[in-house]
Amino acid sequence: MFDTLSDRLSATFKNLRGKGRLSEADIDATAREIRIALLEADVALPVVRAFIANVKERARGAEVSQALNPAQQVVKIVNEELVSILGGETRRLRFAKTAPTVIMLAGLQGAGKTTLAGKLGLWLKGQGHSPLLVACDLQRPNAVNQLSVVAERAGVAVYAPEPGNGVGDPVRVAKDSIEFAKAKVHDIVIVDTAGRLGIDQELMRQAADIRDAVSPDEILFVVDAMIGQDAVNTAEAFRDGVGFDGVVLSKLDGDARGGAALSIAHVTGKQIMFASNGEKLEDFDAFHPDRMASRILDMGDLLTLIEHAEKTFSQEEAAKMASKLQSSKGGKDFTLDDFLAQMEQVRKMGSISKLLGMLPGMGQIKDQINNIDERDIDRTAAIIKSMTPKERAEPTIINGSRRARIAKGSGVEVSVVKSLVERFFEARKMMSKMAQGGGMPGMPGMPGMGGGPGRQKKQVKQAKGKRKSGNPMKRKAEEQAAAARREQAAQNGGALGLPAAQDGKNFELPDEFKKFM
Repeated sequence: MFDTLSDRLSATFKNLRGKGRLSEADIDATAREIRIALLEADVALPVVRAFIANVKERARGAEVSQALNPAQQVVKIVNEELVSILGGETRRLRFAKTAPTVIMLAGLQGAGKTTLAGKLGLWLKGQGHSPLLVACDLQRPNAVNQLSVVAERAGVAVYAPEPGNGVGDPVRVAKDSIEFAKAKVHDIVIVDTAGRLGIDQELMRQAADIRDAVSPDEILFVVDAMIGQDAVNTAEAFRDGVGFDGVVLSKLDGDARGGAALSIAHVTGKQIMFASNGEKLEDFDAFHPDRMASRILDMGDLLTLIEHAEKTFSQEEAAKMASKLQSSKGGKDFTLDDFLAQMEQVRKMGSISKLLGMLPGMGQIKDQINNIDERDIDRTAAIIKSMTPKERAEPTIINGSRRARIAKGSGVEVSVVKSLVERFFEARKMMSKMAQGGGMPGMPGMPGMGGGPGRQKKQVKQAKGKRKSGNPMKRKAEEQAAAARREQAAQNGGALGLPAAQDGKNFELPDEFKKFM
C-alpha cells in the first residue's frame, strides 16, 4: 500500500547523501518533495501541513546543523514524525477487571467488520483468551451466516440466536450475549454491529443503543484503508455520533495509497490498534507505529519478522538443527529431511514475498520480490518427497538413474533435481560454516566474518624494525640514548606527542568536538 510513498521518500533522501552540510535551500527542497509525496499518497491536507512544519522546524535546528551526517539526521527526523502522526506508542487492549471484556466493532458496510471479528477472535485465542463472537448485524443479508462460518474457521464460539436478514432486535441480542458469555465462561465478547453505505441517523442510533446496552470496554472503529481521505470524514462522524476508543485498519494489503493510515490517528486523536493485511484469518496483528514508519522508509520490520519466527519455530527444533550444523562432521548430519522440515516451517510463517518485504532495503527490488512464485516451495517439497529415506539421508548416492526416477515421480526435469541437490550441498556447507562461528565465507581477516584460523595462515610478513647492534657495548649505548630521548619527550610533549598538560587525565577535547561526546 505504501510503495509509492516509500519510493518518493527514498528518492528524496538519496539527493541528500554526500552533503556535509544542508543549506536552507536543501531543507526547503526536501520538504517540498516530502509534501508532494504525502499528498500523492492521499494524506489529509491538515496532516501534511503539520508534518512538514515539524520536519522543517527540526531540520533547521541544532540536531541537523551540528550533526556529522545531516542527511541521516533528516531521515531520523522524518521517521520520528511519521511515528508521531501514526499514533506514537503501540496502543494495547484494555481488559475489564471482571470478565467478560466487551469489544464492540463499528463502521460502514463493506469495511470488513464481520471478517475482522473472526480475525480478532483468532488473535485473542492465540493470546490465551476464550472469545465469543456476537451476531448483532441483523440487517445485511447472510451477515449472521457469515459470522458463524468465520467463527468456525477461527475455532471460536459464536452467539447468533436470531436468523438476521431483517429479523430480530440487535440491542436485545447484544444484552443477552453478556449473560451467555458469563454462563459459558467466555472472558471476551466481540460484538459485530450493522453498517450502512453512508453515515445516517438510523445507523448512529442503533450503534449508540448497543453501546448503552452492553457498556463496552473498547469500541473499535473499523475503517477500509482503501477509501482514502473519506475514511477521516467517516471516522470523525462516528467519533462525534457514537464515540470510539481505537481504530482498526482493514484491507491494508490493497493497492490504495495509504493516506487513511497516515491521517486518521492524527485527525481523530484515536490511535490505530490493529491492522488487517490479507484475506486469511491469520493476516491480522497489533499495529505498531514505529514499525510501520520503518517500513515506509524502507528500513524493514525485523521485530515483526522475529515475532513470526518465534511463533512458528520451536526452540527445541532450532537447537536440534543448530547442533547438526555444528557437528564435527561438517554439517553432514543435516539431511534433506531436515531441509524439508525447515522449508515447511518457513512456509507456515506466511507469504515469502511478505517476509522478504520486512527486510531492510528490500524496496529497491520489490518488483523481483512481487514476482516470486510461491509454488517453488511446493515443487521443491515434491522433489524431496519423491526420494527414498536413504536418498534424503545420504544425497551423495543420488546418481543418474536415481535422478531420472525422482524427476519422473515429482513431474520435473532431471536437470531440476540435479540443481536442487547441488544447491543443497552448497547451502549446507555455508550454514555449517556460519553455525561454527566462521561467519560469511569468502571474507577472511575479520573475526566472525569468515576466515578462521585455517584461512589466516597466509599473512603479510611483519615489517622489520630497526636492527640492534651485535656489539654488547654499542647496544648498551644505544639503549641509554633511547631512554634519554623518552625522558625528554615526557617532559616536553607527553607520551602521546601531545602537550604535557593534555596527556592523561588533563586531556581536553576542543570545544567543537565536545558536543559529540
